[in-house]
This record gives sequence, C-alpha cells and structure tokens, in this order.
Amino acid sequence: MTSRDEILAAVKQNQPELIDLPALDLFFETENPSDIASFSKVLEAIGGKAYEVNDYSEIIAQIKYDFLLEGKRVVSDLPEFSAIAKPYTGTDNHELADVELMILPAHFAVAENGACWISSELFADPIMPFIPQHLILIVKKENVVATMNQAYALIATKDYAYAAFIAGPSKTADIEQSLVLGAHGPKSMKVFFV
Repeated sequence: MTSRDEILAAVKQNQPELIDLPALDLFFETENPSDIASFSKVLEAIGGKAYEVNDYSEIIAQIKYDFLLEGKRVVSDLPEFSAIAKPYTGTDNHELADVELMILPAHFAVAENGACWISSELFADPIMPFIPQHLILIVKKENVVATMNQAYALIATKDYAYAAFIAGPSKTADIEQSLVLGAHGPKSMKVFFV
C-alpha cells in the first residue's frame, strides 16, 4: 500500500457524521417591497434618479428639462424617442465616442439595490450602456422585483451573449479617496418606469 492509499483510507475511516443541510428558506423570504418607491429610494442613495411616468411624452419632456440637448448627440434604438434621438446604425463602436445621452430599455429593476438588468437582446452593441456621458433606462412599471434572489430566479434559465446589472452612475474613490463620477461609464443614470 502506498502512502497515498494510506492517507485516503485514513480519511475515509474518519469521516464526520452526515448532518442535514440547513434550511435556506430564510434567504428566499423577503420583507423587501418590490415597488418603484423602494427602488427609487435606493437608486437615489447611490447617485441615480428614478421617475414614474404615464407615457413616453412625459419622458421626453423630463429629458428636455434635465439636459441641454442642442448640439449634443442622443442615441436610442427605441422608436418612441425618434424626435430627440438617432438610432445607432454603425458597426464600429468607436462611432459612439461622442454620445452625450443613451436611452435604452431594461428587462427589469431590483428594488433591493437599485439595479436594472440589461442584455444583448435589447440593443446592438454591449458597449452602448457604458460609453455615453449620461444613461437613461426604460423599465415597465410591472417589472420590479424585490431582491437579487428573485432577479436571479428570473434569469437563471435565459441564454444571452452579454448581460449585466447596472446600478447608478459610474463611480470610484480609488484615487486619494475622492469620489469621481463617470470614471468608468456614465456620469449620471436615470430610470423611467412607464
């Protein structure tokens, strides 16, 4: 018998008694509300802003109020924004370098952490949510879940080439512990619930 066999035999003989796995139901129960107000509160705390609107015309009015769009490049493939935005029709993502505002759809929002789930099936290029100075995501009012556990349950069986949770504007405080917005992506993020 080799020393390896002796070690494996000793390990096999000295196994602890089997015990039942702990119940994980606690992790799937939630007292967190899955409502827009809860999402908005969290998003605002991390530097973003959420709006609940009745239609796309209200979104356009708010965008015009929040942003000086004259002479700025606004991109959206959503036809509802054709009055203020142009679709991205290029094949070279360097063409997105001068985008001031990007308006994109999101699958759903997570109230617990202010995140929105996006995937490659919603837009042409994975870089689109990360390259503009400002990002707006559009979510249907009924598509808000309370927790990340519920979010993961929704996406567990989905196939996608690219996907991400996006929560708030890009921010870092790595250098001299000074908060910098827009270091790795948009300086601002707004979410509109329609």
